[in-house]
Amino acid sequence: MTVHLRDVVSFLDSTLEVDRFRDYAPNTLQVEGAPEVDTVVCGVSANAQLIERAVELEADLIVVHHGLIWGGGLTQIAGPTARRLQLLLGNGISLAAYHLPLDKHARLGNNVGLCDALGLGLQRDAFGDVRGTPLGLAGSWPAPLTRAEALTRITSGVCGGTAAPFVFPFGPDVVRRVGVCSGAASDLLEAAAAAGCDLFVTGELAERASELARELQITLVAAGHYATEVFGPQRVADELRMRFPSLSVHFVGVPTPL
Repeated sequence: MTVHLRDVVSFLDSTLEVDRFRDYAPNTLQVEGAPEVDTVVCGVSANAQLIERAVELEADLIVVHHGLIWGGGLTQIAGPTARRLQLLLGNGISLAAYHLPLDKHARLGNNVGLCDALGLGLQRDAFGDVRGTPLGLAGSWPAPLTRAEALTRITSGVCGGTAAPFVFPFGPDVVRRVGVCSGAASDLLEAAAAAGCDLFVTGELAERASELARELQITLVAAGHYATEVFGPQRVADELRMRFPSLSVHFVGVPTPL
């Protein structure tokens, strides 16, 4: 049984509390295709590879963390943007995107998923203002770990068994408190240190971050932007399956090294 597109989008908008956020992008339906939905694809970024997989799966709706519209909107429809829109509109596929709401959400979010993947305890404190929202989470393991043990947790829980792309081991040899913020959040490093964290995990780094970590005496780990942001889209896929049992819902991974 098909579901109205507006009902799926309304459910996501409400569940992810999009009105709470001042974001870099619109959080809701960005491209409107067919009015009815049978198949949904969830993923991290609305690139051509993800859209092509959605076409193969005969999807009616794609739900992503990184959409097509940012900042002031689409100023030119050419090149890769034109190709992506052709794939969407030419196949009647809608696209909905949720950025900061999907980082922040207390149950479905990237950051809570990142904490869970690391096995941090359930007492987690928010830190690090991003456009008026404390986006990072700080927590601890049941018992402190050595820095080497903590890095092994990150390798296995976030990086799929491969060492994190960047590690700056400037913090204590024993890690008692860990801060996380998915994506490109190295500018929350000072806030993580102020929150008492010995180690901070994010996705990718600004150039200034490594020396700042040295000066703050905190271990900084860049585990990959994509690797730290699969958790939200995976959980959204699960949520849609529960809320709309008649839908066919797929998480499609398109891993990137960054």
